[in-house]
Amino acid sequence: MGKGSLVCVGTGLQLAGHVTVIGKSYIESAEEVFSLMPDAFGQRWLEGLNTNITDLQQFYAKAGEVKNRRLTYEQMTEAIMTAVRAGKRVVGVFYGHPGVFACVPHMAIARAQKEGFQASMEPGISAEDCLWADLGIDPGNYGCQSLEASQLMFFEHQLDNAGYVLLWQIALAGEHTLTGFSTTEERLRVLVDLLRQWYPEQHKVCLYEASNLPIGACRAEWVYLKDLPEATLHAITTLVIPPVRELQYNLRVLNQLGLTPEDLG
Repeated sequence: MGKGSLVCVGTGLQLAGHVTVIGKSYIESAEEVFSLMPDAFGQRWLEGLNTNITDLQQFYAKAGEVKNRRLTYEQMTEAIMTAVRAGKRVVGVFYGHPGVFACVPHMAIARAQKEGFQASMEPGISAEDCLWADLGIDPGNYGCQSLEASQLMFFEHQLDNAGYVLLWQIALAGEHTLTGFSTTEERLRVLVDLLRQWYPEQHKVCLYEASNLPIGACRAEWVYLKDLPEATLHAITTLVIPPVRELQYNLRVLNQLGLTPEDLG
């Protein structure tokens, strides 16, 4: 029996169109594949590349069941590791980028490496990549902060309102139990109140959802910040907050460099 290995790859957002050449090659040549896809279409596409697939969706809570997602993620990780320990060439296939808002690939790779197995990750196209393309934004022009919405609420963060701010998993804002899959208007009002430190209520924000089909359009719905609690949110919705003020020159540093604002290109 050969020594097991693990590679985690991402399929991107659009079925079959976003997967990389090397990612597809890993899937096709794997002895065992573990997948976490958003729908049956993606799962069937994977089955066309490799028939030896285990669907990790089975570990999520069943209808009527209350289950902490930490337990779910641990079960997924151990399912992958069981195959690696059995000496298989294992590939984990995850929607989007396997390392972005996806803890199972990180957990499995870290565990495999700790146990002496070869384990690595191949990047994929993430929702953030699609966001910049769909909205026509270059984050290099202003800077960008990217945070999970609940993390912003639970911990002390300082937002830079001269740059873009992306709040992920806005539909779970304030959800602390790891058993629920939605937020409430009350929690969203708390978030809006928090954001008022940096933004006026009339500031326009974008509810963004990347398309998962090449012929489909993304969702880019602009609403006032104050209206966020009444907005329609889905699991894939990201809140995009544009800058509310101009970038300010750091005159102290410019002076240390012997420069003035007029010297900048």
